[in-house]
Amino acid sequence: MKAAVIDMGTNTFHLIIANLSPSGVEVIYKTDLPVQLGQGRLNENIIIPEAFERGIQALQGFKATIDSHQVQVVRATATSAVRSAANGTDFVAAALERSGIVIEIISGEEEAAYIFNGVEATGIIKQQSLIMDIGGGSTEFVICNSDGPLWKKSYNIGAARLLQAYFHTDPISLADQSAIQKHIRTTLADLKIACQQFQPKVLIGSAGAFETFAAMLIEGIDMKTISSAPLDLDAYFELAEKLITSTHIQRTLMPNLIPLRVDMIVVAAILTNYILSEMELKAISLSNYDLKMGVLYQIWTDQKFDNSK
Repeated sequence: MKAAVIDMGTNTFHLIIANLSPSGVEVIYKTDLPVQLGQGRLNENIIIPEAFERGIQALQGFKATIDSHQVQVVRATATSAVRSAANGTDFVAAALERSGIVIEIISGEEEAAYIFNGVEATGIIKQQSLIMDIGGGSTEFVICNSDGPLWKKSYNIGAARLLQAYFHTDPISLADQSAIQKHIRTTLADLKIACQQFQPKVLIGSAGAFETFAAMLIEGIDMKTISSAPLDLDAYFELAEKLITSTHIQRTLMPNLIPLRVDMIVVAAILTNYILSEMELKAISLSNYDLKMGVLYQIWTDQKFDNSK
């Protein structure tokens, strides 16, 4: 059978289509669009009209692709931008009316659970680990090991939120950096307590910004062919320093840094630096599987295939 998953993130809408069988999941189509649903007034919890319309048009295009592949099961999930927006339910209603797609607004905890499912499917979780998924509207953390999740939580400290609230200079000033770090420290107080309790040793970054870090750090890497990859910690810190101290124009000229992330990657680097240092993590890896793959694997599990065959 064929299944499609639409992940409506704050910055990017993703579509993946896969064949599901007793032997597993085979992705046959994937695409994404930089919809920027959180543009402009994310911290005011409003989807502005231009972003609203971009989102609906993206879903209309996705629906045409889904129909052309004769998909049997469709799951569409909306996260922080829709979850927190005063007009989020209006967007869900408009999506159904104009595209025929039924959207499920998932909670931050559900989002973290799906992210864990996706990361787990890569086989990368070998020891006590901290999974981190930096979205535009929220950032999710899961402390886990090979037996499963130990602790998980979602926080409204996504890169787009922090960018709109604190990124006022070019390059970002020490004062702006300090303001972001102070906000992060206050917001993530319970994460630090949880890390002290469970002692994760490695940070696993789930897709998004971590894909960009990997693309900039590992020469010749093809994101389409890998599910995970280790990153050199010292090389990461050097890259983060370069990103944080550079101007917008300088970043636009850096190889493998896509336009959508030219500014948000600065905030993502500040956030990642804080987590690595404050939680005393000794290694960093990329998981190329994230929420959308977690939802896809959940659909596969729910089909109750006889996997003994």
